[in-house]
Amino acid sequence: MNDKYRKRVIKTFSIASFLNDLGSDMIASIWPLFVTSVLGASMATLGFIDGLGYTLVSLSQAASGYISDRIRKRKIFIWLGYLFASLARIGYAFSKIWQHVVPFKALDRLGKIRDAPRDALIANVSSHKNRGKYFGILEAMDKFGGLCGAIATLLLFGFLGYKKLFLVAAVPSLLAVILILFFIKEKHNHHIKIYKGIKFKDISKNLRLFLILGSIFALAAFSYSFLLVFANKAGIEPSFIIVLYLIYVGFSSLSALPFGRLADLIGRKIILGLSFIFWGLVCLIFILLNSYTGIIVAFVLYGLHKGAIDPVQKTFVSELAPKEYKASILGGYQMLIGLVALPASVIAGLLWDKISPTAPFYFSLGLTVLSVVILFFVKEKKN
Repeated sequence: MNDKYRKRVIKTFSIASFLNDLGSDMIASIWPLFVTSVLGASMATLGFIDGLGYTLVSLSQAASGYISDRIRKRKIFIWLGYLFASLARIGYAFSKIWQHVVPFKALDRLGKIRDAPRDALIANVSSHKNRGKYFGILEAMDKFGGLCGAIATLLLFGFLGYKKLFLVAAVPSLLAVILILFFIKEKHNHHIKIYKGIKFKDISKNLRLFLILGSIFALAAFSYSFLLVFANKAGIEPSFIIVLYLIYVGFSSLSALPFGRLADLIGRKIILGLSFIFWGLVCLIFILLNSYTGIIVAFVLYGLHKGAIDPVQKTFVSELAPKEYKASILGGYQMLIGLVALPASVIAGLLWDKISPTAPFYFSLGLTVLSVVILFFVKEKKN
């Protein structure tokens, strides 16, 4: 593998990821309040919209991963994904009721067709010694974009309001489209055997166990929107809600690369287990400490959780997957956990509305403990 080509791939994807998340996170911190306060949706409806988004992410990634492996092309899925995200934000700006945002949320989440083909490309240009690092770099730039987006929202929201901010947020992803089109050149290996589609027998027992683990934890990991709304209900003003989101993405951004490198040094399982523990502590804090200080600490831990889990999950799955099926497995994994994400957020919303705002955290904590137990039985693959 040409070292110059490898560096260009990583650099281009990292900058594109930064730009996309700059735009995405300009609206992420105000999204739950926009849907509930401005458009009048209930918490169960918010859970449905966010859960639907995660499910569409999963389906789009599975489809793009399969088709990408079959036609041996990656680039087209990547730039189209960024374009979809940009168009969706324009749609949000013109939404009048919560029903209007549903198709645009679908388009936004369908933009995730970029992820499985992109991650497969990264997995192919890396080795076991640096794969965690490369995914960590990508995740760090992704989260750094989110950090800058949250700062931009903090500075601009008071002047622009919701709708103009959505329009501004559409611009960075358009720049990402241009970047991919001009700087990513696909290399085609004509010696690779024809892709006939993955079968159940191609999935090892170890990978199956990891898929089960991912599904269980996905059921526990409901949308971040619940954390922001909980903080708002606890008395934190909307302006400081943006600061809380900024804290989360800041710690996520700063920790992603160190956690990726640490996973290369001490193993994937340890870092993944640590990410589960971080989320468990978040749940405990929201259950036990209904205070400003407790909520701030919870968002710090949530940032560390995301910084640890995102690059390590991709690294883990890419190494357990057969080489010729990497995009399919990466996409299939995202499909599986995404399909679970819809009931996860809907269940969390119903528990919130019907029982209490802390009920979703009790439910999630129990599943998180189960996930830690299952992780002990998963074996790492050295390749």
